[in-house]
Amino acid sequence: MSDVRKGAVTLKGNSVDLAGPALAVGSQAPEFSLQNNGLEEVTLGSSNGKIRIIATIPSLDTSVCHTETKKFNEQAAALSNVEILIVSMDLPFGQKRWCGAENVDKVQTLSAHRCTKFGKDYGVLISGGPLDRCLCRAVFVIGADGTVKYAEYCSEIAEHPNYDAVLAAAK
Repeated sequence: MSDVRKGAVTLKGNSVDLAGPALAVGSQAPEFSLQNNGLEEVTLGSSNGKIRIIATIPSLDTSVCHTETKKFNEQAAALSNVEILIVSMDLPFGQKRWCGAENVDKVQTLSAHRCTKFGKDYGVLISGGPLDRCLCRAVFVIGADGTVKYAEYCSEIAEHPNYDAVLAAAK
């Protein structure tokens, strides 16, 4: 079986290949080690006992990613025992600058820039093309027990995820 899912999603109608298998609801979420905008290591285990919404995006500096992150930041206060993690390949310095400029302080931005393991393990690493090594748009809800409760790989990277479904799965 190939490690690349051919044409798994599109970007403005053009096929995009993704490295790694798609996560399935009911499976155990893969552990990860990512860097926050304070340059500290954050793992899935860092938030054990909480429900996690993990949103992967190509870059905070694109309009849909910008809006998605702001929307999750606005919703965060209404969710109890839920941690929202926004993951991209953006450098932690850029994430810190963006969060400060946009007053985003209720979600945690994490950078996967150090290696591609997170992207492959979660099946979101773009393989080839103009966004090579970026992450596609996807959202996962990970239960307090570490299992995947919801997984959405947006079929079109330039489109928003189903916010209502994500928030319902996190409640």
